[in-house]
Amino acid sequence: MNNLKVTRNKKTKILVVGDVHGDTGLVKKMAKKAEEEKVDLVILTGDLTLAEQSTKNLIGPFLKVKKQVLLLHGNHESIATTDFLTELYGPSTKNLHGYSIQKNDIGIFGAGGADIGPDTINESEIFKILKKGNDEVKNMKKRVMVTHMHAEGTDSEFSGWPGSSGIRKAIEKLQPDLFIHSHIHEAEGLEEKIGKTIIINVGRKGRIIEL
Repeated sequence: MNNLKVTRNKKTKILVVGDVHGDTGLVKKMAKKAEEEKVDLVILTGDLTLAEQSTKNLIGPFLKVKKQVLLLHGNHESIATTDFLTELYGPSTKNLHGYSIQKNDIGIFGAGGADIGPDTINESEIFKILKKGNDEVKNMKKRVMVTHMHAEGTDSEFSGWPGSSGIRKAIEKLQPDLFIHSHIHEAEGLEEKIGKTIIINVGRKGRIIEL
């Protein structure tokens, strides 16, 4: 598992995982990693299920090792599914879609969904959602933007799947320090930069990020 040190002084350690697709064995493995690496936070970037199949044991293993979990819906589940999971597991779990949280000196905000799936989202809407979240944490020392889908004009488009113009606009206008997404499996691990924003495509292997 690769690490990215965005700053020299380690303050917050985050495990980011995308495209779980109902793989409970993978979740257990990632939960063990979260415990061993003593991460402060876990972020799941959507496609938790495989076409809305079972949500069992997708969040619980992380809570058993006392980790806070942020999650988004992808194109394989609805907003209602992620809302159900956050209500089921209580205050240690938060649906990041349209919301933000503050962790130490970091502000994290996000938007789930894609242009396919049970809850499609148009480009103007995704920008508005991301701007709202950013506005809530704009004075934080570091800002992290999280989505399921990739941005237009980024390297993940090599897959042939167009990126989101709304997300691209959010990167350019809001200039978060870090942008994390998944969605394009074969692009996992790609890193690039737009302006000052570091962009990372995370996936099933997981990624530990220190901020």
